[in-house]
Amino acid sequence: MYIPTLFKEDQLETLHALMQTYNFATLITSDAGTPFATHLPVLLDKTRGPYGTLCAHMARANPQWRHFTTNQAVLLIFQGPHTYISPSWYTSEFSVPTWNYTAVHAYGIPALLEDQTAIQRHLDELVQYQEAAMPKPWTFTWSEPHINLTKAIVAFEIEITSLEGKAKLGQNRSLADRHGVIDALSQATAPEDRAVAALMTAHLPTKATQ
Repeated sequence: MYIPTLFKEDQLETLHALMQTYNFATLITSDAGTPFATHLPVLLDKTRGPYGTLCAHMARANPQWRHFTTNQAVLLIFQGPHTYISPSWYTSEFSVPTWNYTAVHAYGIPALLEDQTAIQRHLDELVQYQEAAMPKPWTFTWSEPHINLTKAIVAFEIEITSLEGKAKLGQNRSLADRHGVIDALSQATAPEDRAVAALMTAHLPTKATQ
């Protein structure tokens, strides 16, 4: 991904946080030179590997898992908060519209989970992660019908070999311009806009660095 120096995010803790919060990712592979994409929930294990390990699954009928090879990395894209930025929010006289956003690209080689116990453990952990905030969290009972359903999916793990992070949040603008955008987005009704405003605020320079 193209990342100007000002927008580079390389703090592992920050990258992991985005991947966990926005864990519905896009998996991209190549099929004889043709890109192929699947959108799927992904679980991050921060403790395995230097950058962490990702675990996911897809329908067995999806041909993408057949693209996996032992010598070809795949790409997973995690998209964080993003929104349109209007020039009307700037104090500068000459400005153009833009888009502020955050994203993480994770690379690695997939390995299929063949063991039934490992597949069930992956599904248990994914459901527990997604259900954690529910008033009455649902869990698998692993009756025979549930076990039979696992035959219709392919589960896999990806040890991350490299991570790229980008936080394009107005770092190339003056402080006055950045504050103008933050003020406008903070008053917006869309949660996405307010999330970008919070990230922009967190990326403002401290007095020591101004």
